[in-house]
Amino acid sequence: MNAPLRRAGVVILVLFGLLFANLNWVQAYKADDYRTNDYNRRVVVAQYERPRGVIEAGGQGVATNKITDDALKYLRVYPRKEVYAPVLGYRPVGLAATGIENAENDFLSGESDKLFADRVKDMFTGNNTGGGNVLLTLNTKAQETAWKELNDNERNVTKGAAIAIDPRTGAVQAMVSMPSFDPNPLVSHDEKAAAAAYNKLNKDPAQPLLNRSTAETKPPGSVFKVIVSAAALQNGYTTETEIEAGREYRESGAVIRNSEDEVCPGSQIDLKDALTTSCNTGFARLGVTLGRDKVLAAAKAFGFEDDQLTVGDLEGSGLPVAMSDTGKIANPDGSVDKGALAQSSLGQRDVRMTPLQGALIAATVANGGKQMRPYLVQKLTSPDLRTIYTAKGKVLREPINGQVADDLKDMMVSVVENGTGKRARIDGMEVGGKTGTAQNAEGADPHGWFVGFAFNDKGEAVSAACVMLENVPGGHASAEAARIAGLIMEAAAGQGGN
Repeated sequence: MNAPLRRAGVVILVLFGLLFANLNWVQAYKADDYRTNDYNRRVVVAQYERPRGVIEAGGQGVATNKITDDALKYLRVYPRKEVYAPVLGYRPVGLAATGIENAENDFLSGESDKLFADRVKDMFTGNNTGGGNVLLTLNTKAQETAWKELNDNERNVTKGAAIAIDPRTGAVQAMVSMPSFDPNPLVSHDEKAAAAAYNKLNKDPAQPLLNRSTAETKPPGSVFKVIVSAAALQNGYTTETEIEAGREYRESGAVIRNSEDEVCPGSQIDLKDALTTSCNTGFARLGVTLGRDKVLAAAKAFGFEDDQLTVGDLEGSGLPVAMSDTGKIANPDGSVDKGALAQSSLGQRDVRMTPLQGALIAATVANGGKQMRPYLVQKLTSPDLRTIYTAKGKVLREPINGQVADDLKDMMVSVVENGTGKRARIDGMEVGGKTGTAQNAEGADPHGWFVGFAFNDKGEAVSAACVMLENVPGGHASAEAARIAGLIMEAAAGQGGN
């Protein structure tokens, strides 16, 4: 063989070698990525060859399917539109899913290992039996009440959130965000129309795609006094311990005043009355007396600074939860900023909290100090309704002992019976809570908060709720939040709901 032929042969062998290596790279390492890529049209068409699993709440299908006559055989349908959208999310044709549709996508699509036996059975029968079903924990009466009362609120507020939890298990009973969105246009098989609908929602300054229950943090105002009270009770205080109060408190440049002149004008007030009347000067002084480390430790014990929490099933997948944060409360040199500590003890300055965190605080108190991990998925069933998974409550953390929980419960019940939370009262039930009015941007109306719990006539903690209303006009911003929370908890307990 002459030299030119040898060189050509070597080049051809090298090219074959590279082609062989690339083929093996694709087959061995990239095949799964290409197969599962959202932009793989063949995969998309294949996914729509069988019905996606149904998502149910209270026996009602809240995400179902409709047979079509186009290339994609099944159309996803959301019958209750905006009411359940922040929980369900949506499953578009060409893009990634959100909400429970995303968190439980493998199971709903039938691709989960939990449904392996069903897929094997289909190989022999030739059927496409569809994906597995997801049963949510949501109480439809509580969910519908939360949606109605939030949107028909008496202050004409346009943004807010409401969430309710069973304190004994962590099961989410209601989760509503306002404004919300209709997921149906987003899952249209006309992908251009779906993209246009998404872009319109995404550009809306009211952020209807944002789940404010889990993904938005706001200053909690006086709700944070529950945390400071817990820190005090864990460090030798009792509900009768007298703390310093007064009309005004000045600390390192910060000036603290009460919401009204008649609130704790005296020099002393006991801890229970301070929470009942929401005494600003008393809690600002108390926070400074306790010190930054004790206040931050109490907040962290309740769940602040946790950036890993999700709410979905108890095996890990779910809706991500934004981190609630206290801020550093420090001067530039790292020393304690006492002025910031005084303001932070009222839930102001850099303190931020999600409504979910607010509900967890109330639920922890109602559950004797044990904070249960919140979850939305109660059960997974196979396409033939065989139970695959059933949630059993898990303790997430235990920030306070039973005695502190009992004392806090007593104080929070006093808030509703004698103090600022009277509008949360429910006939025939014992209700406790804490109001919060949070100042924000200069000239803007404050945010109104309420966190609370309800016990039925058997003494069982049946619901804990948090309602947050953004920019409430007309003063007493938290009163409307308290009213709505009371109605949601009443509905969750199976009483009222109108």
